[in-house]
Amino acid sequence: MDSESLLQHLSDELDAFRGCLDGDLAVPIEHCGEWTLHDLAEHLGSSNLWAAAAVTDHHGTYKAAPAPRGPGELARWFEESSTTLLKALDTDPSANAWTFHPPHTVGFWQRRRALEALIHRWDAENALGITRTLDPILAGEGVAEVFDTMAPRQMARGRAQPPQHALRLHATDTGTSWMYGPGTAVATLSATAEELVLLLWGRMRSSDAAFRWTGDQETGLRILAGTLTP
Repeated sequence: MDSESLLQHLSDELDAFRGCLDGDLAVPIEHCGEWTLHDLAEHLGSSNLWAAAAVTDHHGTYKAAPAPRGPGELARWFEESSTTLLKALDTDPSANAWTFHPPHTVGFWQRRRALEALIHRWDAENALGITRTLDPILAGEGVAEVFDTMAPRQMARGRAQPPQHALRLHATDTGTSWMYGPGTAVATLSATAEELVLLLWGRMRSSDAAFRWTGDQETGLRILAGTLTP
C-alpha cells in the first residue's frame, strides 16, 4: 500500500478506536490478557507517542507518562496522541527513522501503526459488542506484515522457531496469496483477508468454520502453532 493510503487508514482506525472510548472503559479485552478498555487505550496512545518519537527523535527509548483515569481526560489524551503520531508520519516515507526491524524508514511506521490501530480497534469494538469489518486490503497488508516482520522478529527473540515446511494462505475476497516457509506449500489455508489476519494475531482459531484447508492440514497447523506475533 502507498503512503497516502496507509495514513488515511491510520487516521480512520484511530478515530474509530477513539469512538469506543465513549463506552465502558472497564470492559475486559478478550485477547489482551487482563487488560480493560482503559488499559488498551493507554497502550495504543502511549505507543502512538513512542512511534512518533522514533520518527522525530530517532530513538526507541521514549516512555509516555501514565494515561489519565477519567473518561473525558483519557479521550482527549488519546486524541492528542493520535494527532502527534499523524503529524510525525506525514512526511516522506523513505526518510530515516528508528525502527525495531528493517526497513529503518518512516514508511515502516506508517504501515506498522495503521496495522496496530486496525487490530486494536477490532479488540475494542469486539469488547463492546460492535461488529464491523476490517478493510480487506489493509487486512491483507497485515497478513504480509506477520510474515515479513513479526514472525522474523519473534524468531530472533527466541519466541518462535523457523518453519520446516511452507504454508500457503489465500484470501478469498481479494485473491491475494502469501507463502510462509521454505519450498513448495504442503497445504493451503483459505479465508477472507480479515479472517486470516485475525487468525495470525490470535483473535480467531484455525478450527473455526471460516477456514478451509487443502493439502496436509496437520503439517499446516504445526507451521502456525508457533508464536508468530507479540
